[in-house]
Order: sequence, then structure tokens, then C-alpha cells
Amino acid sequence: MEHGANVLFSIGPLEVTSTVTTMWAIIAVLALLSWLATRKLKDVPGPLQNAAELAVGYLRNYYEGNLGKEHGRKYFSIFATFFIFIIVCNYSGILPGAGHLKGFGVPTASLSVTAGLGIVAFFTTHVIGVKEKGLGHYLASFAKPFFLIVLMLPLNLLEQVIRPASLALRLFGNMYGEETVTENLYAIFPIGLPLIMNVLSLLFCLLQAQVFTMLLSIYVSEAIEEE
Repeated sequence: MEHGANVLFSIGPLEVTSTVTTMWAIIAVLALLSWLATRKLKDVPGPLQNAAELAVGYLRNYYEGNLGKEHGRKYFSIFATFFIFIIVCNYSGILPGAGHLKGFGVPTASLSVTAGLGIVAFFTTHVIGVKEKGLGHYLASFAKPFFLIVLMLPLNLLEQVIRPASLALRLFGNMYGEETVTENLYAIFPIGLPLIMNVLSLLFCLLQAQVFTMLLSIYVSEAIEEE
């Protein structure tokens, strides 16, 4: 069990914590908003459709800059899903009652959640690499340069294992640390300073989501690039 986990109920041997239920709620809300924003698309968009189009346009331009126009559009939905899920999870920590010492858990402040994201990112990178280059060509890329195969192959394989672990630990460490500092400030300075921290958290949460997906897009770009 995670430190500070608030177990709400169990399904057989599986314990369902407040972090899990918060994540379920976020997924449900995002699914509902996506459906509402796209069910009746109009030439003159309403507020919700307009916000969705602005977000899609910004994110698509960002990932096309990292992956190129063709691959950026082709795999846009994957990166946008990562970004939107992470940023909404991050922003849930600003809501009253959020925190590992309070009511409901913030998903990205849980190592199990960020580890899951890291594992999905790992398979995303390699599935796209195999799809774009073919299995044989993609596997051969880990042994280059060939005259240093004995040295480079284990190093390249080790790097692939370290990458998802780095993504998971970076996101978890930053979000858990920010959450802990804010809670301690509330205990010491209940008026004023915590409010400033919450305002700064708006930018901080955005940056963490952007860093995660930026690194993932770089990993994918390296996986599909031709020598």
C-alpha cells in the first residue's frame, strides 16, 4: 500500500483507494466533456467547442514541431490523451480537500499511477517504432554502430528501461513534493502564502504535463527517425 493511501473499499484482494476513485472520476468527466464538445459540431462554435478547438490546435502544433507534420498528426491523439489526462490530474490537487493527507488523492502524486503512465509510454514508443520501421529494422537500430555492438547493445537496452522509470519518478516526485510543501504551508501560514502557492501551482502543473509529453514525443521521434 502507498504511503498515506486512503483505502475506501476492496474488490476481492484489490484495495480501492481515494486515488483510484479520483482517477475514475477524472476519466468520467473527460469522457463526458469530450462527448458534449463533439456531439453537435457547428460552423460557429459554442464556448465548449471553441475551447476544445483551441486546445486541439495548440497541442497539434506543439507535437508537429517535435515529430514533424506527418507523424505529429498521425499520433496526435496519443500525445493529447497523455497531456490532457496528466494536466487534469495535476489540477485536481488544487481543489479543496485534495492531498495525500486529506480527503481524496491526487493521481499524479501517486507512484503507482505515474509508473503506469511510464509503462504505457514505454510500449507506445516501441509499438510506434516497430510500426514505422518494421520489427527487424527497429531491433537492429539498438545495435548501432555495428562495430561497437558488444558495448552499445546493452547500453541502448538499459536506456530504454531507464526512460519510463525516469518519466514516472519525475512526475511523481514533482507532484508529491509540491503537494507536501503546500500542505505544510497551510499548517504554518494558513492565510496568504498558501494562496500564492496555489496560483504558482497552476503554472507548475501545466509544465509537468508538458515536460512528460515533450520527452515522450522526443523518444518516439528517435524511435522512428531514419539513420
